[in-house]
Amino acid sequence: MFEWLLPIFGFLISIAASLTGIGGGTFIVPLLTLLYDFKPVVAIGTSTATIVITSIMSAISYLRQRRVYVKAGLVLACATAPGAYLGAAITAVPAVKMWLGVVFGILLIFVAFQMVYKAFSTKSVKGCGVADPLFERELLKNWKMLRGLCLSFLGGIASGLLGIGGGVVLVPLMCYVLSFPIYFAIPTSMFIMIFTSMSGAASHIQQGNVNGMYAIYLGAGAIVGAYVGAYVSGKFSSRGLSLAFAAMLFVASINMIMKNLQYV
Repeated sequence: MFEWLLPIFGFLISIAASLTGIGGGTFIVPLLTLLYDFKPVVAIGTSTATIVITSIMSAISYLRQRRVYVKAGLVLACATAPGAYLGAAITAVPAVKMWLGVVFGILLIFVAFQMVYKAFSTKSVKGCGVADPLFERELLKNWKMLRGLCLSFLGGIASGLLGIGGGVVLVPLMCYVLSFPIYFAIPTSMFIMIFTSMSGAASHIQQGNVNGMYAIYLGAGAIVGAYVGAYVSGKFSSRGLSLAFAAMLFVASINMIMKNLQYV
């Protein structure tokens, strides 16, 4: 019923996902559970599978814009991918998923407010330029990457556990811990999400949590929407991107808390 709407939903959701680097699960999971009567765990698995398509298409567009730190992204993906696989496995333990979802949602509200504060307390810069190889080389030698790997693992767990893509952790991590300008953090997040979502989707497929037909329908729209989102992102200033990300993060947090509290 209403399956014909799925490509339209996929298109609209992937625009927001690609623009902010969050992934799209914030909207896909409630959509499938409320409108299509999916069980939460199947909605999460199908969302994770759809995010594979969104992240690939977004990353291709961002790579063409030369806004992705590929080497740093591959290093961080080494932590997010196993984290996503583990997070997907944890969905089999409802109580753990419920409380982690609530705590995680509350934490992200504080992160969202911090993003807003930083956006207004620093000078806004018009989006421009390409990835700086020198910045990446220095970053890979810095001890901060070790802390980044640990936090990326948690981002991967959140992705597989909640079906949200992992960007809710990766973008703040790259901005605050690894000193990425948000103009490059979002594209790199979408690149990392390719490996994160593939790992999480593989675990969900093994558990039978993915409705392949619905994932294809959503993904068909996401192919175009991801390109549009990546293009529009280049037109935003650093402040505009920060505020857009913070808004999406706040929505994701409230949704996460409400969704999990209903099982308390």
